[in-house]
Amino acid sequence: MALFNNSFSRTYHRLFTELADQRTNHWPLISDPMPGLTIIGLYLYFSLKWGPRYMEDKKPFQLQKTLIVYNFIQVLVSCFLFHEGLDAGWLRSYSWKCQPVDPSNSPEAMRVARGVYIYFLAKISELLDTIFFVIRKKDRQITFLHLYHHTVMPMISWGATKYFPGGHGTLIGVMNSFVHIVMYTYYMFSAMGPKYQKYLFWKKYITTLQMLQFCIAFLHSSQLLFYDCGYPRWSVVFTLPNSIFFYYLFYDFYYKAYGKPGDRKAKTEEKITNGNVNGNANGIANGSDNGNMEGNGVSNGKVKNKKDE
Repeated sequence: MALFNNSFSRTYHRLFTELADQRTNHWPLISDPMPGLTIIGLYLYFSLKWGPRYMEDKKPFQLQKTLIVYNFIQVLVSCFLFHEGLDAGWLRSYSWKCQPVDPSNSPEAMRVARGVYIYFLAKISELLDTIFFVIRKKDRQITFLHLYHHTVMPMISWGATKYFPGGHGTLIGVMNSFVHIVMYTYYMFSAMGPKYQKYLFWKKYITTLQMLQFCIAFLHSSQLLFYDCGYPRWSVVFTLPNSIFFYYLFYDFYYKAYGKPGDRKAKTEEKITNGNVNGNANGIANGSDNGNMEGNGVSNGKVKNKKDE
């Protein structure tokens, strides 16, 4: 038993201390994986078990003002991260082919590292998307893809902060931040009520933007297979399949929702008839028309019709 404990301690120390980036390893929620895993575990338990059971005999919360403020804050954070990613790296000193992590304590390197950390904190805050769905009793929005996205992204960004806070992989975060600027702006206007619905005609273009994001992420990450600059090539084992997986699901949604002109016309007429322009069936929500943004309308690769929501 003592031998096992010593071996476990050495392995644990190597994985979570020696291999970690010493600049970021002492930051809150980073040094040990358990706090983050606990948050995700509680999030899943609340979203799938306790929350729906608690709300079963209660009226749904509306949260209009809360959601407007929440989405506005997410827009501001995404704008900050997008600007930092470009100004601190990708428009100045970073190589688009292959970019290693700068492990120094220079102001430039620390600026990028802080940006990666703030991105991780943003992914934690986005767990509230699901919490709002639960207490508003929008259970059908909580699909496999929605939970997968909100569970995996905090873990990936935690790993990036702890081990590789900078370099090649940050482009994905920069692109994702730009998409979130557009997406949470849409959510914010959607949450403002029916009088803003007519301005939300650009919903389907967010889906197109997300698919483009996955294509660029795939192409950019795949360069590591051909160029060696010190950034870990094994990261493509995660980034490439994940890009393909998300692209397929969003493409499947887009094709079924907008692919055929006749279907598109019929869907538009149905939505107008119901007073739900551009699929905003949930009205006051977490921009609650999340169906084609973060996979909330896709369940196990299948699309739910808005009329079923």
